[in-house]
Amino acid sequence: MKQTVLESWAGQWPQAKTTQPLATGEGVLDVSSFNTIEVDELFDTLNYAQTISGQTVLYRSLCQPSADYAEICAKQDAIKEIQQQPGVRENLERIISRSAATENNLFLLLYGEFLGGFGTAREDHQIEGYGYKQYKRGVRFVLNLVDSIQASNEPESDYLKSIFNKIIKFSSSRTYSLMAGPVYNTEKGFQCKEERKGSFVPATIFKPTIFKPMLIASIFAALWAITSFFPTDIFSISRETIPMASIFFIPLLLAYFPIIGSYDRDNCIIPLRDEFKQSHELGEALDALGQLDELLAFVKYAEDYGSDTVLPEMQNADKHTMTLIQAKNPILGHKNPDYVGNDFAVHDERLVFVTGPNSGGKTAFCKTITQIQLLAQIGCLVPAKRAVLVVADHIFYQAPDISHLDDGEGRFGTELKRTRDIFLATTAKSLVVLDELSEGTTFEEKMEASANVLDGFYRKGCTTILITHNHQLVDLFINKHIGIAKQVEFAGDHPTYKLIDGISRVSHADRVAQKIGFSKQDIENYLQGKQ
Repeated sequence: MKQTVLESWAGQWPQAKTTQPLATGEGVLDVSSFNTIEVDELFDTLNYAQTISGQTVLYRSLCQPSADYAEICAKQDAIKEIQQQPGVRENLERIISRSAATENNLFLLLYGEFLGGFGTAREDHQIEGYGYKQYKRGVRFVLNLVDSIQASNEPESDYLKSIFNKIIKFSSSRTYSLMAGPVYNTEKGFQCKEERKGSFVPATIFKPTIFKPMLIASIFAALWAITSFFPTDIFSISRETIPMASIFFIPLLLAYFPIIGSYDRDNCIIPLRDEFKQSHELGEALDALGQLDELLAFVKYAEDYGSDTVLPEMQNADKHTMTLIQAKNPILGHKNPDYVGNDFAVHDERLVFVTGPNSGGKTAFCKTITQIQLLAQIGCLVPAKRAVLVVADHIFYQAPDISHLDDGEGRFGTELKRTRDIFLATTAKSLVVLDELSEGTTFEEKMEASANVLDGFYRKGCTTILITHNHQLVDLFINKHIGIAKQVEFAGDHPTYKLIDGISRVSHADRVAQKIGFSKQDIENYLQGKQ
């Protein structure tokens, strides 16, 4: 069960990036794949959410994407409703816009730092005074959110209905009742209005204001009673005795504010906010707000992308397959209409080899595939003219990694451990990208080890894509009629960034060396200059 956004903040000032990917094999993404696919950058590009709750939900979705076919389709249906019904969209945008403008009031109540009665707030997270204003504004944000949902027409899609119902359900919770008031402060703790029915436990009512007419009246009534039973010249009200009486009343008033304010802060506001922070129902309501914001972010990302975007056709099958038409990278193609799109399909072939010279776009294309699969599984539109994808239970991306000094295995062993962990976690429903294999050993051993690994993935049945310069390895499988070969296209020495059929047998290493100024001739010129 996923943490609510309130739980993920763990009592700290809210930040969007609080969720972590699960361990290898436990979720769709693991930490290594998360980093290699550049999910942080993907979030930054996709982040059209206006609220912190929305940004937190969006980041959580990217860290822990769904492998539930029904859930993904339900989110897609909600997006269609937002796109096709202007009234629904306008209402959601109004709710999100108002929430974005005032949600900080709730965060200040829940996580703000109290400075004391005479402190001056210099930071956004600091609270001066006794917290009455912050309390009222914080609970008003939540109450207004509930009111706006209750005043909305019921949506048609099941996913939007479930989001609305979370917030409506919150209105029946103890937390909501305490926020709406009155709050009864008893020896047994706080009680809401519903809990007071039939109760004879003595209680005071907490009012979030320092001016309490009943209390002030009681104080003056007590003073009047004292003067009535114990009359003195000092308490005899006359023009002449007013200056003398003020000696007693002014200190009394000066003591009233810090005593009452401190009592309410320490015995009411702080305990109540601690209860609110632990409220699962409030966490669910903020989650619902974030989910609405996330859906709008998907729609806005697609509208602002600058090229074709589409809701992918998701399939629930025992084996992963994919078909992409004019697919573009979700990050690099954003607001870049000149970005080159590519077609790609893998079905029964299971194994795909991508070859080509350096800087030809192999890695960018494979990240495009994995990022599109990831976006599809959080319910988002993807940059393509058409996309048909089977829901993957795991998305793995292995890239060359520098071995750790203390692992005792060297580069080959470190890489092989990672490959082993991926292999053991995969099923026929997994998508795996391997960027080179068996580095750090001899060519002969590299061929044998790589062939064994690829044969294992092929027999497991998952979609496996290998980025490689080793055309001999590709030949070995293609000659056995296993897999398909793709290469990045070059026009002369320049990449077109198109993916075409075939096996590349060149690396253009000399071109790269010349580009960075470290070719054979550059070295020779340097040495001659030194002499």
